[in-house]
Amino acid sequence: MTEIRSGDDALAAPPPEVPFENAHDRATWIEATRRIAAVAGADISGEPGWMSWREGDSGRGGQRYFIPRDTLLVEEAHRLGITSDSQFFGGAVPSHFIATKAISHPLVSPEARAPEGWNPALAALIEEAVLRGYTAFTVADAAQAGRLMLEYGPARLKEVEATSGQGQTVVTSERELEDVLAAIDPARIETGGVVIEENLEQVETYSVGTVTLPAPGGRGFRSLAYWGTQQLTRNNQGDVAYGGSRLHVVRGGFAELGNQLLSHDRAEAVMKARLYDSAVFAAWPALFASRRNYDVAEGIDAQGRKRIGVLEQSWRIGGATGAEIAAFEYLEAHPDRHEVTTATVEIYGDADGDANAYAAPPGAAVYFSGVDPVAGPLTKYAAIFE
Repeated sequence: MTEIRSGDDALAAPPPEVPFENAHDRATWIEATRRIAAVAGADISGEPGWMSWREGDSGRGGQRYFIPRDTLLVEEAHRLGITSDSQFFGGAVPSHFIATKAISHPLVSPEARAPEGWNPALAALIEEAVLRGYTAFTVADAAQAGRLMLEYGPARLKEVEATSGQGQTVVTSERELEDVLAAIDPARIETGGVVIEENLEQVETYSVGTVTLPAPGGRGFRSLAYWGTQQLTRNNQGDVAYGGSRLHVVRGGFAELGNQLLSHDRAEAVMKARLYDSAVFAAWPALFASRRNYDVAEGIDAQGRKRIGVLEQSWRIGGATGAEIAAFEYLEAHPDRHEVTTATVEIYGDADGDANAYAAPPGAAVYFSGVDPVAGPLTKYAAIFE
């Protein structure tokens, strides 16, 4: 990490705030900002997402730090005065598609359409780290890719910006493939792309990541790395939704995490996430990030073989962020400890029912608890497991 810059590099005003789609995401962002500021020994600014250190405080007086709601474009970050991963929580990408699922797979052919800035060399570098699949930016390319994938068994079509397991459809025939593609606006495919990937059964999804935050007291920065498992639940509409993550966190970065897991049965998932991470950052040197999180799937393919591969990346506040912050808080308070297990939990349910079923446990950090106008009754919290 490089030092936070100030003085001549005074940060510009943030862009106008775009309304959140729901109340619980806004509450989560606000609480995460408050807790990151506390970890860093900084004060919340009057501008949404910003924190700063007071003049004369730990040599950082007047410096500011940003917690954006989403991955930034590099040009947007530069307009804000952000030129280093030490100045904000998340990531900055040179092109929007780099922050989506689109980069995890190659195009179906050298002639296939690609957005400006696409790096065709990446596919060979991450081939061993991902599942079999393609990314397409036209309906015709998607149809061709889908037909090729169906030769191996059922294929999963994924909207590149969908989250929490949403925006995905499994097809088992060319007719089903045609019907699914016909239901998608061609302009959406041309603008963002669509992923066609091998479908796995009996899937377990891992979270592998590393996060760096400013440390209080002028002591530079602290980095943590982790592997963990994701849980699914049912939302208030009965659909499968993200239910939280349980993380096993160590001090340091990917190297320290890899050393700890040399003989662990999760070592392959961590190794593939590290390969993916290093290849992507080499493919786009302008990319920089202080939060680097990867979803890795393990499951059984149509031939009955176990498959492990990185699904996508997250260089922004995500579902596991509450657990990441909880680990920083705990390890800062326990300097003799080198690892900790933390978790985020999301519980949907009728708040008028059994209140105990939806309450966060004592000592948990509550990010949201109430009735979201869009999502309905929901409780979101992070907790430590010693």
